[in-house]
Amino acid sequence: MAKSPPTLVWLRRDLRLADQPALHAALANGGPVIPVFIHAPDEEAPWQPGAASNWWLHHSLEALNAALTRQGSRLVLRSGPTLDTLRALVNETGATAVYWNRLYDPALVLRDQDIKAGLRADGLEVRSFNGHLLIEPWEVETGQGRPYKVFSPFWKACRQRGIDRDPLPAPETLPAPRAWPDSLSLEQLELLPTIDWAAGLQATWSPGEAGAHQRLEQFLPEAARDYAEGRERPDHDGTSRLSPYLHFGEISPRQVLRALREAGLDPESGGPEAFVRELGWRDFAHHVLYHFPHTPEQPLNPRFEAFAWRESQQDLVAWQQGRTGIPLVDAAMGQLWETGWMHNRLRMVVGSFLTKNLRLHWHLGASWFWDTLVDADLAANTLGWQWAGGCGADAAPYFRVFNPQRQGEQYDPEGTFVRRYLPVLKDTETRYIHAPSAGGTRGYPDAIVDLKASRLAALQAFEAVKNT
Repeated sequence: MAKSPPTLVWLRRDLRLADQPALHAALANGGPVIPVFIHAPDEEAPWQPGAASNWWLHHSLEALNAALTRQGSRLVLRSGPTLDTLRALVNETGATAVYWNRLYDPALVLRDQDIKAGLRADGLEVRSFNGHLLIEPWEVETGQGRPYKVFSPFWKACRQRGIDRDPLPAPETLPAPRAWPDSLSLEQLELLPTIDWAAGLQATWSPGEAGAHQRLEQFLPEAARDYAEGRERPDHDGTSRLSPYLHFGEISPRQVLRALREAGLDPESGGPEAFVRELGWRDFAHHVLYHFPHTPEQPLNPRFEAFAWRESQQDLVAWQQGRTGIPLVDAAMGQLWETGWMHNRLRMVVGSFLTKNLRLHWHLGASWFWDTLVDADLAANTLGWQWAGGCGADAAPYFRVFNPQRQGEQYDPEGTFVRRYLPVLKDTETRYIHAPSAGGTRGYPDAIVDLKASRLAALQAFEAVKNT
């Protein structure tokens, strides 16, 4: 009996073996399965992956190749252009089918449509799958047939449709082709920094599918039970820190939901419900980006095209380098630089400070996060920064301006977090830790902006936009 021809599985941000719909479907064909990763960052322009993302990607690909090798397979690495590369691999291997899991970034949606049309015109079977989200962007809509712009009704519609589906098992073995096509070495992709600034990332993270499940096991069950309160405290390890693993597809949201249930936690109530809502926010971000593909560059609320943003390179650099003289802001930026990650509440605090106290354009914050976050995700980054700037979907009201001193006093009351990332303040009395100038602390800069005066100036600027 003739053996079925090979299937190419084009991997992107689905760097795992379990709950892998494209891989699962390829195995069902009965022939050899050839996993392929094609490095083509220019095809993601203008949002090519940043430096921290590339560091993660290198180690994730390394981990995936090791896992594939244990299954009798391997990862074929190539560089783009993607369509030409896939065609070349089809010719080299005799593959008759190409499968992948879908992505939703605007540039990639258009690219993938062109690739699907081109390969089908070549006579190939081409299929794509949902391996990234609980609910795809086009699967829910308002009663008027429009995309959602507010999270709560979006999430209600998702829950009504059903979000809890069985994850697919990892394959026991992967059938190999008679001869493997040539592959680049991982080093040839040049993903790692030439100057080694990534020691803090290396000490903090374990990229790869095994690292994702290890992190999930650490989070469950205690942190998930207390998540509703614990997630607000940057001085506690109360968040899942699964965002980079979800972004690179080293674990799927379906697997996370199943793990909650297997740990005896009810996703419908308490801390687990609050945690599952965060998975819903992730889907919501992709929903908004898919339906409003202009939002990485333009505000969803068009009135904000006329907003009077300031320009100050000096203030921007002080914010980026954690030298604003506002302890919670500076400690948060220190956490970002050292670990490639920032606590979610602090993302809101530093976002509010940049866009409202400094009144610098949200684009500047989005670009800095894009390059420095290991979980830099276009959907989440865009939604988050437009939320901070008051100009996007479900955005913070323009009159909400976080006071970073009060935020510190409420969510880092002993100054544990600030002392961790601002050693200059380690000996400061707790009562002055969030206002060190009041305690006469030396060696720490004065605040670059008056919080009260800048808040009033922001409110006046936002009021002008509101009335346009």
